Amino acid sequence: MAVFLILAAVPAVMAASLSDAAPAPANPAPDTDNASPIIVTGRALGDLPATSAYQVSTIDAARIGQVPSGRLEDALADVAGLQLFRRSDSRSANPSADGFTLRALGGNAASRTLVLLDGVPQADPFFGSIPLAAINPAQIADIRVIHGGGSGAFGSGGVAGTIDMTSAGANDRNLVTGQALLDDRGDTDVAAGIAPKLGNGYAVLSGQWARGPGFWTTPVSQRVPASAKARYESWSLALRTVTQVTPDIELQGRIAAFGDAQTLRFKGALTGMSGEDASVRLVGRGPWQFEALAYGQLRNFNSLTLSATTYLPVDNQRDTPSSGAGGKIEIRPPLGSAHVLRLGSDWREVSGYEDEDLYTKGVISSHRTEGGTNDDLGLYGEDAWTFGALQLTAGGRADRWIIRDGHNQTQTLAGKPLVTAAYPERSGWNGSFRGGALVHAASTLDLRGSAYSGMRQPTLNELYRSFTVFPVTTLANPGLVNEQLRGYEGGVDWRPIKAVALHLTGFDNKVDHAITNITVNATTQLRQNVPAIHAHGVEAAGDAHFGAFALAGSLAWTIARMEAPGQKYDGLRPPQTPRLSASANATWTPRPGYVLAATVRYVGVAFEDSLSTAPLPAATTVGAFATMPLKGPFSLVLRGENLGNVTVVTRNSGGTIDIGTPRTVWAGVRVGL
Repeated sequence: MAVFLILAAVPAVMAASLSDAAPAPANPAPDTDNASPIIVTGRALGDLPATSAYQVSTIDAARIGQVPSGRLEDALADVAGLQLFRRSDSRSANPSADGFTLRALGGNAASRTLVLLDGVPQADPFFGSIPLAAINPAQIADIRVIHGGGSGAFGSGGVAGTIDMTSAGANDRNLVTGQALLDDRGDTDVAAGIAPKLGNGYAVLSGQWARGPGFWTTPVSQRVPASAKARYESWSLALRTVTQVTPDIELQGRIAAFGDAQTLRFKGALTGMSGEDASVRLVGRGPWQFEALAYGQLRNFNSLTLSATTYLPVDNQRDTPSSGAGGKIEIRPPLGSAHVLRLGSDWREVSGYEDEDLYTKGVISSHRTEGGTNDDLGLYGEDAWTFGALQLTAGGRADRWIIRDGHNQTQTLAGKPLVTAAYPERSGWNGSFRGGALVHAASTLDLRGSAYSGMRQPTLNELYRSFTVFPVTTLANPGLVNEQLRGYEGGVDWRPIKAVALHLTGFDNKVDHAITNITVNATTQLRQNVPAIHAHGVEAAGDAHFGAFALAGSLAWTIARMEAPGQKYDGLRPPQTPRLSASANATWTPRPGYVLAATVRYVGVAFEDSLSTAPLPAATTVGAFATMPLKGPFSLVLRGENLGNVTVVTRNSGGTIDIGTPRTVWAGVRVGL
């Protein structure tokens, strides 16, 4: 890890050294050979020309800053059909369960989307969840959500799609930014950043801190003396540096750390996650374009679970250290503007284990250690051609995957072995592809179609870690196999007038060997590969801009079924999956600095379990955002979450229910210099 920290600091050192160089002459000679200024972007190479053959949703920095909660997952909820495992956000959800999915392919604590920040995978090495507390929304320039699998050059794992985030650079923001807000419960949210330009580059130092007494996730009818509000405290700190090494080569580095601590449901039921990241990326924009990326991750997790009847400890997952390391190299030969070819390879290794204390009647009775290592080496190629109004793209991946060093050791406090298991190593090759076409049928109309396949390895958590959300225990399964996706889609992008854009996509996706939690009995679930989850449906989106007014919305209607002939759950909807979800927002900007925005979200009925016996009722929530200038660089900010105070059921397990964020009103100030 020290190597990555050193590499990540290199761009800052180079930029500083350039800024300390001798000053230019007072009257320099004109440079006739270099008339164009060098622009340091801090971004990756551009997309292939035919990327728009796939359905892509974009969320810009302005929208990210205007969502009612101010949180990243709230901004992503603008994309109907994109969901976290549960309906609660990261302030009151176990951080190991913050996994995203699309296309109603079944709720899963592991993310079925590949989530990237500046090209670096963000999934937790052990859990496969996304550490949302580690990502400061104020430092994101834009987010692209690529629907459907076949992630191609992005990496493996995106069977439902890819969430590609890009950090804001010095040209995207003010030199100094910050905000401080307080809500009606006493929660606080503070963020700040500085982005000085240094020589031929820049640095961005940013941090955020949020804490509060939280809210009741337990309904009044189920509260007991041991019940507690969902207290939380999270922080993150990141330094990103970018420098121009030569006119065609840019060096980018990032180091970051975060912590996230929560109280879930009962007093003393403490959960936390922490981590450190480092990455370095070299981007060449000359005739032979290239990217070279290396990164490292360290993570830890802890969770103490209490019985919902005795309120005594059931198990204490006190230490879950894990690490991830990887890299990518890609080249693009100079074939002309109408033909873009990308060739590359990426690699990722994740390793981790869990130390767990097991209890009997509130007293530690045994100790368990379980974990292993997963590897993936990918080779890929993708080509894109433009023939007038027709754009074509096609590509493929070959992934060499390995599941190794799996183990489970349980022993008494005296050291007597109770369970000793070492699981055999497994490995193989997986091939996947994606291809599509885009036709500019008219000046206002585009037609697109694509087909794809992909795969996701089971996470270390799914393979080896059992856990309890009392009274239901979910058992691990070291025999899980890779998920395999096949899908296709077609769509229309129509711009009837300049100010209006409408998008409609029909899709059919099927995940073979989909990993889900299967109900065994009233108190036990088992992670299993179901034969398939098959989803087909329609996604619609649109936006309009009329002077000071802007409207945007999306809708996803999906029929999803588990296919398992002979099983009780055959033909039933996957857990956590609504049939209908929708989002809409309206923004009024009467003059610079003044903004009033409202957001409406709807999520349909879903079920907690594989047998569709534990419903999560439909819910509609309304939120708002407003800002106005105060004096100088300061602005007043107001935010409102769930203004109708609707009860949103986020968990229904064995008769115990959790509920989401109630009405919450925030007020504070922002600064931009």
